[in-house]
Amino acid sequence: MQDVSSILSSADVTMGNLEGVLLDSGGTAKTCRDPKVCYVFRSPVSYVQNLVNAGFDVMSLANNHAGDFGEVGRRSSMKALAEAGIHHAGQLSNPYTIFEKEGIRYGFTAFAPNSGCLNINDLPEAKKIVAHLDSLADIVIVSFHGGAEGPQHQHVPRKHEMFYGEDRGDVYEFSHTLIDAGADIIFGHGPHVTRGVEVYKDKFIAYSLGNFSTYGGINVSGINGWSPIIKVYTNNQGKFLKAQIISTMQAPRSNVMIDSQNQVLKRIKELTTEDFPECPLRFDDNGWVYYSTN
Repeated sequence: MQDVSSILSSADVTMGNLEGVLLDSGGTAKTCRDPKVCYVFRSPVSYVQNLVNAGFDVMSLANNHAGDFGEVGRRSSMKALAEAGIHHAGQLSNPYTIFEKEGIRYGFTAFAPNSGCLNINDLPEAKKIVAHLDSLADIVIVSFHGGAEGPQHQHVPRKHEMFYGEDRGDVYEFSHTLIDAGADIIFGHGPHVTRGVEVYKDKFIAYSLGNFSTYGGINVSGINGWSPIIKVYTNNQGKFLKAQIISTMQAPRSNVMIDSQNQVLKRIKELTTEDFPECPLRFDDNGWVYYSTN
């Protein structure tokens, strides 16, 4: 992540999704009925320093790989992040976190359709968590792991998405419901491709951030390797002011690189126009995103 670490570390708060386990030994690797669609991810605990060096402040642990090595792996990941000074949330044992930076109090929580995680399909419980955070924090950030996977699922369908027999949530309803409950910024991931963005009630939603810093095992060829870094600017109450999309890309077994062709920016603009025509967003060639109701 050396090529993009200066961008990540320059934000007031930088959030990511840790899709895998930080574990040196022990635990029991998960098994799947169909090995062709099953991946098990583990990294040495020492690799947490890469996240520190890149500038991450908070990580989501709500995804289908946080439990790849059972409870032993979950505890190891949480311990490693905490000892490195990185906040985390999304596991049932640690559903949310609250922290302060430069006088602003942040609340963070995360959801997924997977065991051990806060349930993306339990909207009443999700609303309670977000409303609680809203009562304690200035800005509430929500992460979700949801939606079907692959290039054929770049669009947000505004319904529950079934994939490999699993209900991956209605990410549109989920996002709008949680903003109504008090969320200020929502970052989605899970489809392994980028999706469009939206501003709803002056609050920003990114429906999928694609694959980012993926070493091996996952296809990052072509559109699968395009990923945005999205810097969201708000006021002290979380109202959206503007955003900047920095286009990055990967090739198999390569580092994250800045994409001078801005391929993912162009794709996000297309998807946003197609999926949210009622949302008045304007994109310029430098990646800036503006919202205007005039």
